[in-house]
Amino acid sequence: MMDDYTNPVKLLLSYDMLPEAGQEYYQFVLGRYIPTMQSLGLQMSEAWSTQYGNGPDRLVGFVARDEQSVFDLLESDTWRLLNDQLFNYITNFNYKVIPYKQGFQI
Repeated sequence: MMDDYTNPVKLLLSYDMLPEAGQEYYQFVLGRYIPTMQSLGLQMSEAWSTQYGNGPDRLVGFVARDEQSVFDLLESDTWRLLNDQLFNYITNFNYKVIPYKQGFQI
């Protein structure tokens, strides 16, 4: 799928899970967040969990065809509504757009 992306970029999300979120967080992310992002043309590339240290609990990457695709998403009502729902389960939400490379990126 990404073979036809000429200038792919990665949208990196980082955040901490609320301790009480547990199963509801996973149901939302797997059942709604990821499928919605995919329907908007982004493909999940990775999900990392911090076990030790002071980093965010989660680092999640999505790959887009190009920078404009991500900027269109970031200005959409869908993005705002989706993240408003995500905020029920997380804190310290941040995101950034970076050039795509395979593997771990921060």
